[in-house]
Amino acid sequence: MNRARHFLAVASTSRARWLALLEQTRALARGEAHVPSLRGHNVVTLFLEPSTRTRASFELAARRLGADVVDLSPSSSSLVKGESLLDTARNLEAMGADAIVVRHRVSGTPTRLAPLLRASVVNAGDGTNEHPTQALLDCATILAHKERIEGLRIAIVGDVLHSRVARSDARAFAMLGAHVRLCGPPSLVPEALGALGAEVTHDLDCALEGADVVVALRLQHERQQSGLVTSLRDYRMGWGIDARRWRRTAPGAILMHPGPVHRGVEVDSDLADGPQSVILEQVRWGLFARMAVLADCLDGTPTEA
Repeated sequence: MNRARHFLAVASTSRARWLALLEQTRALARGEAHVPSLRGHNVVTLFLEPSTRTRASFELAARRLGADVVDLSPSSSSLVKGESLLDTARNLEAMGADAIVVRHRVSGTPTRLAPLLRASVVNAGDGTNEHPTQALLDCATILAHKERIEGLRIAIVGDVLHSRVARSDARAFAMLGAHVRLCGPPSLVPEALGALGAEVTHDLDCALEGADVVVALRLQHERQQSGLVTSLRDYRMGWGIDARRWRRTAPGAILMHPGPVHRGVEVDSDLADGPQSVILEQVRWGLFARMAVLADCLDGTPTEA
């Protein structure tokens, strides 16, 4: 029987567990929480898509908790020889991996993998589906500035169609009582995304009006189909966030972005570097959020090899 505890999606996480993880994240950041020791545990990071922030913070988080970390690069693994991801994961488990942190370009991969392993599976981003640890750190960042999420007006702007961050954020923010607006060109923000519990609009001025939090998204060229965006210039004119448009937000509004930031396309540099920006704070919160998740999944009982 599979006894592992996984972290796969906001959609499959109870509100109670989400709040507990959020509180642990904040306690770790304050230095008030007991840091659980994962000494004797083995954490493998298996990233099959490029990553800077998520990959590094998971590795740092595991090491800070005392775990041994193996960073498996797909280009130097047997995956390039045709070995399946499941066989790779099972071999890692046979060597004593207690948790496997997976990023994959195919949506649903961590969820399909989890029931087949004894090790814990943590989703570090799967296709266009979810990025739950990003949503956790985003919630923590907002709470650090606003002290609440319930009742806030949060605008998520940009390439929502291809954004796993947008899906996880929208679900998490709605679960905690925020009013969420999704905004971007109709080709990148279809009306069906309202099923995430958010209002859909294609008018940026409307989306930003009175917003307490604005999450700008990266335009994901690598997932784009031809014709979804006519040009970067047209995108910037319609949905790029600049100082003039920012004046529509509520006093004290904060600007967020999961990175990497395409300056002058999604958001202007003066905003990305200005006092309203908490982009680097999000990166800092990522370490504590991923510490909380790993500690929650690995309850002190290493998997037997």
